[in-house]
Parts: sequence; C-alpha cells; structure tokens
Amino acid sequence: MPKILVTGGCGYIGSHTIVDLIENGFDVISIDDNSRSTTYLLEGVEKITGRKIKNYKVDLCSFEETRAVFEENPDVSGIIHFAAYKAVGESVEKPLLYFENNIISLINLLKCTREFAIQHFVFSSSCTVYGSPDSIPVTEASPVKPAESPYGLTKQMGEQMIAEVAKLGTTKCILLRYFNPVGAHPSTLIGELPLGKPANLVPAITQTAIGKLPMMHVHGSDYDTRDGSCIRDFIHICDIAHAHTLAIQRLMSGASQQQLDVFNLGTGNGVTVLEAIHAFEKVSGVQLNYTMGPRRPGDIVAIYANNEKAVTELGWNCQYNLDDMMSSAWQWEQRIRQDETLQGMQQAFLN
Repeated sequence: MPKILVTGGCGYIGSHTIVDLIENGFDVISIDDNSRSTTYLLEGVEKITGRKIKNYKVDLCSFEETRAVFEENPDVSGIIHFAAYKAVGESVEKPLLYFENNIISLINLLKCTREFAIQHFVFSSSCTVYGSPDSIPVTEASPVKPAESPYGLTKQMGEQMIAEVAKLGTTKCILLRYFNPVGAHPSTLIGELPLGKPANLVPAITQTAIGKLPMMHVHGSDYDTRDGSCIRDFIHICDIAHAHTLAIQRLMSGASQQQLDVFNLGTGNGVTVLEAIHAFEKVSGVQLNYTMGPRRPGDIVAIYANNEKAVTELGWNCQYNLDDMMSSAWQWEQRIRQDETLQGMQQAFLN
C-alpha cells in the first residue's frame, strides 16, 4: 500500500481524509502537534477503519523534528498538507502568528520534499485566495485578488511557494481550493471539534441549538445579497475528503501532465448564512436563538465555486446536499453531548 503523510491528521479535514485514504487502499501516517487538536478524532478514525494510525506529535516549524519523521519513513510516496492555523478573525488580530506558523511549517515540509524526493504533494488551499472576486462563481482561472485576511494571504503565499518548487521538476503538486467544509462522517465517530469558542458557522449553530452557547451572532446584515447576510458555498466534509484521495491517485497514476494543477472544491451553490440557519432549523426541528450583528473583519460578501474542472478531470462529484450537511453536523453535536471526554476537552479550552 502506498504510504501517504497527512499533516494535521488529528484535525477536522485531516481525520476525514485519512478515513477516505484508507478505504481506498492507502497506508497513512500523521503529523500533528495537537496545539489546536487532540488525538480523539484519530481514535474515531481507528474505529471506522479498524486501522491504527501513527501520529507524530511534531511541530512542523521545527525543521529537525520534521526531518526526523521522513528519516523514519523513507517509503512515503506522497504528502497531503493540512496543518495550519485557519481562523480568519484571529488572523486579523494576530497576523504575525499566522505568517510564522503557516509559512515556516510549509517551508520545512517543502525542504523535506526536496531532500527525500517525494514526488506527489497535495496542498490544502482555500477560496480565500480569490479575495473579493469580481464575479461569481469563481473558476480556477479567476484572478487571485488581494487577500482580505492574513489567513488568506498565507494561502496565497503557500500556493506561490509550491508553484516555484514544482518548477524544479521533481515533485508534481495539486492545489485544492476548497470552500466551506461542514458536517460530519455518517458514523458520527468523527466530526468538527472546535476547542474553544467556534470560529466557523456550523459549529456555532449546533452549539447554540444544544445550549452550549446562549446565542449566536450573524456577522453582517447589510451585505448586498438576497437577505443581507454573506453568501458561501457549503460542502460536506466527506466530499472534501474524497477529493484529496482522487488528487493523490491522479498524481500517482501519471494522469496529471502538469507539474502544478489547481482545482476548486465546492458544490457550485451559493447559500446565505441565514439560509444555512433555516436549513438547520428544518432538519433539526430546533428554533435557533440568533441575533444580527456587525460585519466581521476579513469577511467577503459572497463567493461560491465553479467546480466543473474537478468534476471532469478528477472525476469528483458531491454526494451530500445542504440538508445532509446540517443533519450530520447536528447528529455529531448530539454525540458530543453524550461523551464526557469530548465535553471536558471543549470546556477546558473555553475556560
């Protein structure tokens, strides 16, 4: 079985991708320093797949620690790089923290990619690289506009760094620009597990619905959209995860003729924040306590994907709709309520 290194494997997207990789015949190891995660989701991965996952608790900002993982695993065939700080609001408040963590970790990983002749590299990028687009839906050819947040800027810089390394001709790379991953694995053994106050919409919805949060705030009611709230492209986490498997398979099969390729990962449907809230209320039967608040720094008005390239070239299709996303997220939240370990973890970070 080809061995894939997943960085950030204890996180939300990383853990779901590990499941998908294993189900498609790959061996997987993980690097995660657990500064913003725990090994709990990996335990869920092991229950789903029946496979023990080795996680190296390594800070990717340390070149020596990172290099040691490659020395111990000379048979790594490819890398999927998720590990990064990702909260837009926090990045506005702490830009240097984001530049240091997200850029230095990628530099160290790319140095190891070169030294150990890793031929396949998939980068977890983001629709934030498009900034505030001139027109939607955005395609892979849409202009990369000035970033609206330091987080978005780290993704733009990361893409540029990878593009320069790809030009050297030894590593083929795919950049996956995805939109707004939500939901949980159908088993409800893994899902989004924010430690502390949630920065993303759907955990804020589910935590409000279950009573962890007294109220949630919708950031902005005066945008030029159909109901005044931002428009986003929500996509089920399992659909996102499978795209990473398809990307690695594409690189390994030789189907990718380019040294660097880019794919948007979104449903192609723009959904407002208020529409997402109403979809949750419909599938859960819970009336949500929310208030309309001011705009949040770093947010753009509207963005959603044109995903035709991923459909035609990766052979990727979305299997889950918005109701599925909200239903699985709610089932996961209810499972958290029944698990004292999970509740304790979240409460510890809140305190």
